[in-house]
Amino acid sequence: MNNLEYIKERFNQLPVVNEQNGLGVIRQKAFDALNKMGIPTTRHEEWKYTRIGSFFNKEYKYHTAGAFSAADLAPLRLPAYEQANELFYINGHFSPELSVIRSKGLTVQSLQEASKNEYKDIVSKHLGHSSNYLKDGINALSTAFVQDGVFVHIKKGQIIEHPIYIYNITDARQANVLAQPRTLVYVGENAQVKFVETFNTLGTQESFTNRVIEIVVEKDAITEYYKLQTDASHASQVATTHIQQIGKCVTHTVTVSLNEGLVRNNLNIVLDEEYCEAHLYGIYLQQGQSHIDNHTVVDHAKPHCESNELYKGMLDDQSTGVFNGKIFVRQDAQKTNAYQSNKNVLLSENASVNTKPQLEIFADDVKCSHGCTIGRLDEESLFYLRSRGISEATAKSLLLHGFAVDILEQIKLAPIREYVDKLISERLEFDLA
Repeated sequence: MNNLEYIKERFNQLPVVNEQNGLGVIRQKAFDALNKMGIPTTRHEEWKYTRIGSFFNKEYKYHTAGAFSAADLAPLRLPAYEQANELFYINGHFSPELSVIRSKGLTVQSLQEASKNEYKDIVSKHLGHSSNYLKDGINALSTAFVQDGVFVHIKKGQIIEHPIYIYNITDARQANVLAQPRTLVYVGENAQVKFVETFNTLGTQESFTNRVIEIVVEKDAITEYYKLQTDASHASQVATTHIQQIGKCVTHTVTVSLNEGLVRNNLNIVLDEEYCEAHLYGIYLQQGQSHIDNHTVVDHAKPHCESNELYKGMLDDQSTGVFNGKIFVRQDAQKTNAYQSNKNVLLSENASVNTKPQLEIFADDVKCSHGCTIGRLDEESLFYLRSRGISEATAKSLLLHGFAVDILEQIKLAPIREYVDKLISERLEFDLA
């Protein structure tokens, strides 16, 4: 039995969900899509440079991990966790025992529960909305197994002073693990919230994480989302963040990718109301034989909206990178202002990157621009630093840190910004020593 057959068998063993609440219908529809589309190959245009088929030829375990000790969790916690809400997913399953909720106005419950109570209309309307933009079996696979998902609600008018830390932990100490954490977030009108999400694998066995988080933002709300990827070479993931701005609001996202395995990031932002504002930033530093693939979609569905996107990459050794950014401006989305840029520095002869910024504009009264660059460190700047007694390795590290600093400045949470700054500095010193 191959892995896809095993996945189908597992689906048939899932507890039956009441069809009247809509969750069962959503799951079955996704499972049918998975059967139809399968796991994407390089023949799929959106997966042209990223091969994940081999990951589904391996034997994985889907069980929930055993008990975790304080010693296991301590090195995984983010800075200032004592002043944060903490949500723990173990092998894709939410762990209420490990999680800590410190903020009033914040509701966290299972998707199954939310699909039956006062939140059922929100779940029915917004769960799985990402499938409108991601036409592949990986996204469908996540939705088909959504029974372990979590619903997060920020109440109207609430300012969540404690950031929400989301830990995706894979326990691969005994076997290879496939994890599928799923979250639906609803940010109420005039609310404010900050999310920080991380990924960690324990053990030396292989892990594959298929992560989907869908965030819905209402009128006058402000949402910040930071994704930190620092896992090991035997850990790979497809991480999808799908944001719907259904009222005049502001979203701010920063993706930091320092993973040593294979990573595919899908970031979709739908500006579905007038005067929405979206900011997208990303930094990736790759080494060894790692692979990073950033796919972004910004859909300007309504007029008078603004989006600003900047991704920067540094690739060393035999690492590979992909950036595919799409901006859609719909016919009714007049007065749109959209900016997109991708800049890359290659640090070795064997590193490579494929970049493809795209604009699809169906309106005529807009301001849109896009561009990309691929190059090496500036020789004149390097010579200038060397001429002042700075070693070559230190000079390169300084230049690369300067290249990354405008992305780091977009991390508004000071403890997280300092933490990421330290990680990048350590990585640069290691790479160039």
